[in-house]
Amino acid sequence: MALVYRPMMQLGGILFSLLGWVLSCLTTYLPQWKNLNLELNELEIWTMGLWQACVVQEEGGMQCKDFDSFLALPPELRFSRILMFFSNGSGFLGLLLSGFGLDCLKIGERQQEQKKRLLLFGGMLFWISGITAIVPVSWVAHSTVQEFWDENIPDIVPRWDFGEALFVGWLAGFCLLLGGSLLNCTICSTEVHPSSGHYAVAEQQDRCQHLETETRP
Repeated sequence: MALVYRPMMQLGGILFSLLGWVLSCLTTYLPQWKNLNLELNELEIWTMGLWQACVVQEEGGMQCKDFDSFLALPPELRFSRILMFFSNGSGFLGLLLSGFGLDCLKIGERQQEQKKRLLLFGGMLFWISGITAIVPVSWVAHSTVQEFWDENIPDIVPRWDFGEALFVGWLAGFCLLLGGSLLNCTICSTEVHPSSGHYAVAEQQDRCQHLETETRP
């Protein structure tokens, strides 16, 4: 059973991790971290991301402007940039290490202990990548909720709301954590190599032939 389920779990872990890494990179550059819908002009929707602010108009499409200074950003956006870069980098490194540690890869087939270490390090990097993807989007979501329910802000002032990038980031973090967990679970599972099974069958056949020769008159 381990011979069948182990490669499937490794493949599932790599696929979930790859999906999470792609979504994490997409979250980093999406401008929809925050949305603002003006009641006076419902045809315009303002969005804010880590790199630029955009206005979406029903007739004119989308127009974006990059932020002039990194230091002028709110604290949650500044740290979100750093954490998302760290998430993307650790996820990419995890894909490289865990890829070389897969059982289906013939490279280093006789060095099983090193392949297990690569899978372990890759799974841990996916965990780190998932956590560092969830933390910034959760931080921005928390600050958005605080600003939305701030009683010191007049009611006539428009409030920012959750953007689509936050939900993509949460999904990316979940996929990375799930992929890393699947890869680390395969390390704890026992593996039966086909070569060892072949040698065991051959040894059993030799014993049977030896017993037959001894029992003959």
